[in-house]
Amino acid sequence: MRPALTLVTDAALCGSRGLAATVRHAVQGGVTTVQLRDKHGTASAQLAELDRLATVIDGRADLLVNDRLDVALAARERGLPVAGVHLGQGDAGVRQARAELGPDAIVGLTANTAAHLAAVAALPAHTVDYLGVGVIRPTVTKPDHPTPLGVPGFRDFAAATALPCVAIGGIRRSDVGPLRAAGAAGIAVVSALCAAADPETAARQLRAAWQGVSR
Repeated sequence: MRPALTLVTDAALCGSRGLAATVRHAVQGGVTTVQLRDKHGTASAQLAELDRLATVIDGRADLLVNDRLDVALAARERGLPVAGVHLGQGDAGVRQARAELGPDAIVGLTANTAAHLAAVAALPAHTVDYLGVGVIRPTVTKPDHPTPLGVPGFRDFAAATALPCVAIGGIRRSDVGPLRAAGAAGIAVVSALCAAADPETAARQLRAAWQGVSR
């Protein structure tokens, strides 16, 4: 599990450059995890995209599937190097994901309320590997997002669980250091890389901010 800098994909934001090229540049810049998120694509289309992404990532980052446990399972059956899934509260259950993907897979879960924490605490140990926590700021990539936590809210949330927490949602470069200081195991971004004119440089800047280096 390499959560420091996660790219959650949005093909529309990548524009004419395309998703695979965007991911390739972002990984070259230091992205450590890539989540394929495609809310409307068919399973076959997502499998084809995972094949392309696995090629450009070439083992340099963990490749996860967002929401679609069925796609992750099909990809692994085809021999694609899919490390696991990230699931929302309304997606296939994390118990099912762990049972079907096995003990070595990465299983992440979106969480942002006390009730979510209570539910996770009631799960058997090692069911979930990390929590995706947000949003930190308002974001157009998730119009139905919950009330933003901000850095203080994230700090309180992360302190209430032993699971690694990855911050997501409207994160700016200036937020990265404070979020790490607040207990973040990593940050996840969408538009900051998918919509960037130069995803490699943008990723380098985010990684430098994570590492506390000014560039």
